[in-house]
Amino acid sequence: MFENFDEKINGFLFVIIFPFLLFFISYYGFETSYVVGIKSWEKAPDFMFSSVYAYRVIPNFLSVHVTEIVTDIVNNYLPFAKNFILKSGSYFYHSTFLTNVFFFILTSVVLNRILKLKPVELLLNPNIRRMVHLIAVFFIVMLQYVPTNCDCIALFFYIWGVFFTLKYLEDRKSADLISLGVIIFISTFIRETACLNIAFFAAVFIDFENLKKKNFIFIKELMFLIVAFILPYIGLRMMIHQDASFFEGIYLVKNFTSPYNMMGLLFGILSIYFSYQFSDEVGKMMVKKYLFFSIPYLIMITLVGLFWETRLFMPLIVTGIVMASYQFKNIISNR
Repeated sequence: MFENFDEKINGFLFVIIFPFLLFFISYYGFETSYVVGIKSWEKAPDFMFSSVYAYRVIPNFLSVHVTEIVTDIVNNYLPFAKNFILKSGSYFYHSTFLTNVFFFILTSVVLNRILKLKPVELLLNPNIRRMVHLIAVFFIVMLQYVPTNCDCIALFFYIWGVFFTLKYLEDRKSADLISLGVIIFISTFIRETACLNIAFFAAVFIDFENLKKKNFIFIKELMFLIVAFILPYIGLRMMIHQDASFFEGIYLVKNFTSPYNMMGLLFGILSIYFSYQFSDEVGKMMVKKYLFFSIPYLIMITLVGLFWETRLFMPLIVTGIVMASYQFKNIISNR
């Protein structure tokens, strides 16, 4: 009884409290060149509702209304703390923190569940599993030096989709596949990275040898997920007309000439290589397949993203940690 109680307390501390403290420190303990301007914004800036940012409907909705709620609470119920609160940032900055930390904690909880599903032998030790979990948490927190209103929300839905993909791998329940489709549908209203859930599913279920033999098992499920992504993606672009529907600018040359961007690229490569090296043979194969199916995303962040904003590598890094931690070997061999 006491062991179960201690385990729950330790789980609460390592999965919720410690990650929250790390996240809090990253937002209020120091400032980066990106944070300085954001802290002075009184409300969601106009550019969030134009260009490609306009399609991030859910984050924009939360940015507007959470800021309104925070402003109302401070002005009406905490006027004595107003000066202290505004010293640390604007209402918009505080609302961004609250929204992001909420979804970050949810991500931590779901990631903890994933690490318990079918862990590799090394992770059967709960202390080592906690260390792997905290490594993933440290990566996510460290990349918050570019705070946005969508990354943490998108990462939560992505990790939640990874969870249902692995559950479908184990149990083959239609409910898990449908849940994954619903998550992809919803997360497309957050950010286009919803398509990475399709890449993860393809990496887990699509076998190149079967394709060579014209065995198209799981193609039907994959098409279901693609439709779940395409429908809201096209619908958003039909309902919200913008001058630039796909990108804000082309940064290909800048990515390979700026020392900062080159450092960001090197960080992304080494971070993924880190998890690849810790994977068993099957895990390494899964990482390779995932990167192959993620080529459209990799091309897009090369063309229209900035490598220095290493948050763009965040889904890939966390996926690498999941691939290194999950016991694919026994399940895949028994298909």
